[in-house]
Amino acid sequence: MEMHQLRYMVALARTGNFSRAAEQCNVAQPSLSQQIQKLEDELGERLFDRRKRQVRLTPHGTAFLRRALRILEEVEAARREANDALDLKQGSVAIGVLPTIAPYLLPPVMAKFCAQFAGVDITVHEDTTAELLKLLHAYEIDFAVASEPIIDDRLVVTELFTEELLLALPPGHPLGAKRTLRAADLRAEKLIVMKAGHCLGDQVLGFCERQEVKPRLSFRSAQLETVQELVCAGLGLALVPAMARRTHRRRAPDYRSLAAPRPERKIVLVWPRQRPPGRAAAELVKLFTAQLKERAI
Repeated sequence: MEMHQLRYMVALARTGNFSRAAEQCNVAQPSLSQQIQKLEDELGERLFDRRKRQVRLTPHGTAFLRRALRILEEVEAARREANDALDLKQGSVAIGVLPTIAPYLLPPVMAKFCAQFAGVDITVHEDTTAELLKLLHAYEIDFAVASEPIIDDRLVVTELFTEELLLALPPGHPLGAKRTLRAADLRAEKLIVMKAGHCLGDQVLGFCERQEVKPRLSFRSAQLETVQELVCAGLGLALVPAMARRTHRRRAPDYRSLAAPRPERKIVLVWPRQRPPGRAAAELVKLFTAQLKERAI
C-alpha cells in the first residue's frame, strides 16, 4: 500500500468518476484505475462499485475511506511540522552544559536563540562531563559543552576555546603583594577545589601534581560560586576559570595569573558521531561560536 494509492482512492470517492479523479490527481486515467485495482487486490475487498457513469463506495470502501483520510491528514501534518522545523518555526533542542560554564556562557546565547527562534523549545541539562557523556550516548541531548579530556571514538569533539584558570586570593592576602606568582607559591597554602567528579577539580589537582605542588585541601564544593565565597572568607585559595571572574561584584577575590606554565582548561563541543546536530542544534552551535568571538574582542 502506497500513499499515492490512498490519494487516488480519496479523489475517486469524492468525484465518483475515474476521469475527474485522474484529472484532480494530475495522472492518466488508466494509471489511476490500475492503482485502485492494485489497492483492492492487496486488501482483498472491493472498495468501489463500478457503474456505467458513476462509481460508488462499497460498505468496505466507506470504512476504508475514513482511515485513508486520517492517514493522509497525519502525513500532511507531519509534512507541515517538518517544514516548520526546517524553518525553525517550531521544534526542540536539548543540550548539556557543565555547571562551571553554564552561568557564565549560557544566558546571552539562550537569549539570542530564543529571540530568533521563539517557536523552538530548549532543554538544558547541567551536570558533570561523565554524566553529560551518558546523556549523549543515550541520545537524550543533541550536544554538550564540556571540558577535555574526552577520549571516546563514538563522539565528535570540537574545541571551542582554551581558558586560563586564575588564582583567586582572599582580599589582602600576602601573595597579592608579589609581583609574579608561580605554582610553587601554592605549596604552603590551603586550596579550595570542586568536589570529586567535577572535571574542574580534577584539572586543578592535575596541574598541581604536574608542578610537583601538594597544597592542603581545605574544602571541596559542588558549586563554583561557593568556592569563591569561601575564598573571600579567607578560608583558602582557588584556581577558577577566567569566565567566572567576579567583575561586577562588591565581594570578590583578588584574581592573579600564574607564571607559565599557566593552568588552563579546554572547552569543547561534543556530539555523537552517529547523530550530528540537527538544524536547531546547529544554529545554537553557531551562536555559541559567535558569542565566544564577541568575548575575545
